[in-house]
Amino acid sequence: MELKYVKNIQFTRLIKVDGQLKEFNFRKSNGRQEGLFSIDVIDSKGNRIIFNMEMKDGVWKITNEQLPAWVMESELSFHEIIEEEFKSV
Repeated sequence: MELKYVKNIQFTRLIKVDGQLKEFNFRKSNGRQEGLFSIDVIDSKGNRIIFNMEMKDGVWKITNEQLPAWVMESELSFHEIIEEEFKSV
């Protein structure tokens, strides 16, 4: 019997958005660059916001469209953080 291991990527980063530090949790169910990253964060009212990012044309892009502006404005920061994590793995 052959065992196959799939490496999960999971990390947390504090990012300053909308004038506040927020904790963003990143999770990917495999260690490859293709596929979706799932990201979640708590807004100022305590609601959990969950969204996905996908690699498109060499850049990680948010796939959801109905998100708060402060999330959408941070898309480039998320891309840089994900790329940095792949380099360190």
